[in-house]
Amino acid sequence: MSDNQSSSSASSEYQNSTPQRGLQAVIGHMTSNKVSALLWMTRMTTMFLTFCYLIPLFGFNPYSCYYKALMSNAATSALRLHQRLPNFQFNREFLALLLIEDSCHYLFYSLIFLYAYPITLVLLPIFLFALLHSASYSISILDKLGQNSGWLARSLMSLVGQQQINILRLVAFTEIFLMPLTLFMIFTGRGSLLTPFVYYRFLTLRYASRRNPYTRLSGTGAPQLISPSPPPRPQTPWLRTPTYFHCNLNKPQM
Repeated sequence: MSDNQSSSSASSEYQNSTPQRGLQAVIGHMTSNKVSALLWMTRMTTMFLTFCYLIPLFGFNPYSCYYKALMSNAATSALRLHQRLPNFQFNREFLALLLIEDSCHYLFYSLIFLYAYPITLVLLPIFLFALLHSASYSISILDKLGQNSGWLARSLMSLVGQQQINILRLVAFTEIFLMPLTLFMIFTGRGSLLTPFVYYRFLTLRYASRRNPYTRLSGTGAPQLISPSPPPRPQTPWLRTPTYFHCNLNKPQM
């Protein structure tokens, strides 16, 4: 009798110690941290809308998908900003903290192009960031579903994690290349005169980023790669791009 009781208690302890698997475990995992779950949903929405814009297979309006992807990224940035700075204060110190946050930069980025003509390259940074930042949470969801569930998705997410540095470099080069592209859009009649000036401010914020230095590092190497010739005369400083542009971005911000 005592042997039966000990075996039953041991089996109950083993069941309690083993983690729960399945859909209920996923729901419990997501409800335990609602903000992280919402961030994962908005990032997955950004990737889905980007696919719908590039490959319109589901009958969606591609232009609508483009702007909805930017709005989804703006929602992601706002949620992430709420995580980083939960207590809003209307003072100069809080504004300074707000402007050094990467989430604030990409909220600004989404708002810049939300009112501009669609540029396909604009979606590349937000798609790559959504893919990169949703990888770890997606793996945790697959773990809750079961060890053998989604082996292909798990392999892809692991590959994304291994290529993190290359992804961040690609994002940085894309952000820098968008600056002359916004100028080119003005001459084609599809851009606003205000967009390059506002986007230039965005790049200055990215150059001052503390958490992601790849825009600054990519901009440092760009003048040597793009313009190896000697600098022009001092009478024409506007011709010194990208060197002139890079030096201006590296000026200390007041």
